[in-house]
Amino acid sequence: MDLDPQTQQLLDQMNAVDAPPIWDQPLDELRFNFNEMVVDLQTPGPALKRVEDRHIAGPHGAIPVRIYWPDDAAEGPLPIFMHFHGSGFVVLGLDSHDNVCREFSQGAGCIVVAVDYRKSPENKFPKPTDDAWAATLWAVENSAELGADNGCIAVGGDSAGGCLAAVVAQRAVREGAPKIAFQLLVYPVTDMSDDTDSYRRFADGYSLTADMMRWFVRCYLNSDGEKTDPTAAPIRAADLTGLAPALVIAASHDPLLDEGIAYSEKMRAAGVRVTHSEYAGQIHGFWNFTDRIDASHEARAEACAALRKAFGSTE
Repeated sequence: MDLDPQTQQLLDQMNAVDAPPIWDQPLDELRFNFNEMVVDLQTPGPALKRVEDRHIAGPHGAIPVRIYWPDDAAEGPLPIFMHFHGSGFVVLGLDSHDNVCREFSQGAGCIVVAVDYRKSPENKFPKPTDDAWAATLWAVENSAELGADNGCIAVGGDSAGGCLAAVVAQRAVREGAPKIAFQLLVYPVTDMSDDTDSYRRFADGYSLTADMMRWFVRCYLNSDGEKTDPTAAPIRAADLTGLAPALVIAASHDPLLDEGIAYSEKMRAAGVRVTHSEYAGQIHGFWNFTDRIDASHEARAEACAALRKAFGSTE
């Protein structure tokens, strides 16, 4: 399968950049460069009348969040979408995913709570998962003040953020609350191993490399023994019964492709309603590159439609 022409052109430009490996770059510099790259490859999100930055309490200290309200929303409490951005557990943040959160809020008619969870290697597993869970509970507990319906909550994110969303959805089932209505998992990290066929086929030259992902995992985990912990690798959970319906969006040329497929299949085998949507000719990260890749708009439109359906809207 060939790459999409737009994606191939962008990838050629990325691969032509002579930069040191990410593990040889100072963390502050790496984070700045990643954020600048992602923001530069995006179109602006829709202007919204109300967007607020706050800090909420968490088990390891304050957690920055950014909350988005849709314009001209229907009367009554609005659904909540908890958004966990992609990061490799190391990079990016609220600004890199501001445009997609704006699109979700307006396009799905919901309140979006974007969570800037702690990053590794300074804050290793399980601190990012603790932040994701604490932020979700905060949104539920403060739903009245937000104008939200705490009985209509979805979770989602891309890459590492997809991992955190899956972990939150599993924990909600284990603990019996909150009730999660939907999962949006965009090329999620579901496993911490690197022995899949897609890891080998797309090891180099496709934006996210196998070595980059291995480095991210080393930054995130305290030891190799945690690779099989289901709160780090959600596919390792013994029982997925009772999980919320899910849309899993995948890129065909991505080291994480196979683990996303495997997680979709495992959820489906447990009786979970799953749609697995693979975008042909796309790479890890295409979701963010709205200024260069038309398929990113298609994927986001699919996601907004799925959220509206999950929230009970037919608009």
